[in-house]
Amino acid sequence: MMRVLTVNVGSSSVKLRVVGEDGRVTAEGSPTREAIEDPEALSSLLERVGPFDAVGHRLVHGGSRLTESVVVDPAVRAALDELVPLAPLHLPPALAALDALARLRPELPAVACFDTAFHATLPEEAVAYALPQHWVARWGLRRFGFHGLSCSWAWARTAEQLGWAPGEGRAVICHLGAGASATAVAGGRSLDTTMGFTPLEGLVMATRAGDVDPGLVVWLLEQGLEVSVLSDGLEHRSGLAGLWRDPDGDLRSLLAARREGDAGAARAMGVYTHRLRAKVAAMAAATGGLDALVFTGGVGEHAPEVRAETCAGLAFLGVALDDALNQAEAETEAARDLSAPGAPEAVRDLSAPGALVRTLVVPAREDAVIAAECRRLLARPPGGRAHP
Repeated sequence: MMRVLTVNVGSSSVKLRVVGEDGRVTAEGSPTREAIEDPEALSSLLERVGPFDAVGHRLVHGGSRLTESVVVDPAVRAALDELVPLAPLHLPPALAALDALARLRPELPAVACFDTAFHATLPEEAVAYALPQHWVARWGLRRFGFHGLSCSWAWARTAEQLGWAPGEGRAVICHLGAGASATAVAGGRSLDTTMGFTPLEGLVMATRAGDVDPGLVVWLLEQGLEVSVLSDGLEHRSGLAGLWRDPDGDLRSLLAARREGDAGAARAMGVYTHRLRAKVAAMAAATGGLDALVFTGGVGEHAPEVRAETCAGLAFLGVALDDALNQAEAETEAARDLSAPGAPEAVRDLSAPGALVRTLVVPAREDAVIAAECRRLLARPPGGRAHP
């Protein structure tokens, strides 16, 4: 029975979970990034979460070479360093966590799982930017896509829920959290997604701008805005944070303010859902039609108003939400604790009777995908040795 410690590094914290063979969480912790790099604090934390047999790390970027999960060895570790320029905000803390655990538990195998891997199937027309080809050749410019671990889980649970055979089904998966993306999936294959070379492209997010006219960015540079200020503004001061007064772009605060009649909050939500509906429609075009619309991630799972306003503009695709079911979700969210150790992850079908497209809520479980990848790569054949 292989118990896997999954490590999911965020912008300011690390989510640790021990996942058993049945996919159930047996222990978890949420240390700060600083704590996981402190040997004494990390050792104490690992004692609290209990025994495990392998470590699986979520890494945002695998680049063009690392297009599937891989056992970490010295060659892989060196290759990961080369990818840091592609994700300078995300990869350094993730690699620091990988190194810290390797120093403390060097006897345990480690597996790197990439958010970009699910999108390795993107067709060339969805990958290519219409840029000078000598730029593309020199810097490897292309669209990668992100949130792949979440998409993989959401697709598998959707196919299971709806009884799709391998190769069947068309879905748009909306991973909505502080970061947000929509992905077109047909038969388990990613055909298009809203994030591109970086996680900045696409939807309006908590603090990220999403799609912006590149001419506007050039114009700001020509006005004398420093590159570092521009980068910080697009990543950390835009999105809902830019549209409204909450510096964190917290959707719960925004929705509460809108309920109280705040015009600025209403405007921000209008922009957010307008962009989301447009991108869902674009993704549905990539799949040639739609069988399921899937919401996952913190906002997708816990913000019924976002689901309702998104679906309301997609009736032409066959999307119809059951308002009573969606409202019931709103009334039970405060008592729901799907993230607790051992808690089941129920897929919720919120479709209206007779809807042509099923509308589902799938609780995110990137840790379950990471653990499954570890078991796949570290499986021991009968009487044999573990092999990647």
